Amino acid sequence: MSRNGSGSWRERRRRRREEGRPGPPGPYALLPWLLMGLGAFSNLFQGETPNPWIGGLGLLTFNSLYISVVFRGFVKEKRESPVSYWLLAAMAVVTFGLAIGYGGSWLLFFPLLSLACGTILRRRQLAFGLLGLAILASLIAVWRGDNVSEPWAIGYGTFISGAVTAAILTLSETVMELRATRQELARTAVEKERLRFSRDLHDLLGHTLSVIVVKSEAARRLAPRDMDAALLQVADIESVGRQALTEIREAVTGYREGSLATELDRARSALTAAGIEPVVRRSGPPLVPQAEALLGWVVREAVTNVVRHSGATTCSFMVHGTADRVRLTVTDDGLGQATEPPAPGIGGTGLKGLTERLAAAGGSLTAGPRPDGGFLVTAELPVDATDVPDGVDTADGSVPPHTLGR
Repeated sequence: MSRNGSGSWRERRRRRREEGRPGPPGPYALLPWLLMGLGAFSNLFQGETPNPWIGGLGLLTFNSLYISVVFRGFVKEKRESPVSYWLLAAMAVVTFGLAIGYGGSWLLFFPLLSLACGTILRRRQLAFGLLGLAILASLIAVWRGDNVSEPWAIGYGTFISGAVTAAILTLSETVMELRATRQELARTAVEKERLRFSRDLHDLLGHTLSVIVVKSEAARRLAPRDMDAALLQVADIESVGRQALTEIREAVTGYREGSLATELDRARSALTAAGIEPVVRRSGPPLVPQAEALLGWVVREAVTNVVRHSGATTCSFMVHGTADRVRLTVTDDGLGQATEPPAPGIGGTGLKGLTERLAAAGGSLTAGPRPDGGFLVTAELPVDATDVPDGVDTADGSVPPHTLGR
């Protein structure tokens, strides 16, 4: 079996095991406890209970209320509804009436009432409710004197049945919430990775395809009068295409790192092919790889916008670094205005995505028309900038570079 096949088989087995894990107990798990009322039913059936019609009606009412309360306790909205509290109060009235009137086996309805309380009540309500119910059950057992067990045992059973039920249900609900949270985190991680991948592909292919288009147009114009120059442009197209394939493979594997120097060299080539004169000036200490990568993305995005939309004749790149911060400015003498209004697009693309990415690394990015004409992009970063993780993306989406850069 191949490695990928083995991995998918393990994943399917893990999912089956995850789906096979038991969830929280359902309301049907609490119905068998009604068998505790068999002693009262036996007394009623054998004629040992005075006023059997009242006893029978009370037994039927108690069982109906118990089932209703238990089923409501497993649905959060119904459990927290006032109706559930009214049903629980009616159940308490019936329980106290039967216990005081008949005693004996009818006192065993107190643990059942406590169990129902454990499905509805939580926190302070549960603590005070169970404690008060246990004390009252013990006092009634002492007063009647004909109970089937010791009064303290009835009180203890009353308290512990509700407490254990509430603890089990609370723990089960917490486990289910943790499972749901883990699934949501896994889904979010997959979505963030998809956004990272789409962002990198957009930034890679948007720039590369623009260069290929510009060089193809240059080759078409040069072919009739200078075949050697046209073939040189075609060779550049082949080189750019091969480099794009390499970068896509690196992006797919997640190991791609940008380089400011490399991007500046590519910018010169792309601008020259488009008939735009590039000017590059760089000063300051060397940068860490993360800062180089971030500024390389800015150069790539800015050049794409200049080639596509600016109509400029010159484009300048100024990189100035100090001991603390580094600044990159990209200016052109083009139109300096947007060719179309901003519109929402996919996350992580364009200047907006770069703005948020630089902000996450402690820097900033601004872009807009210059007062004297042209367009200006300014990026600042701390010298020790750290790039955002691949999974981190914009929260509200970004727009394609042509809708924000121009």
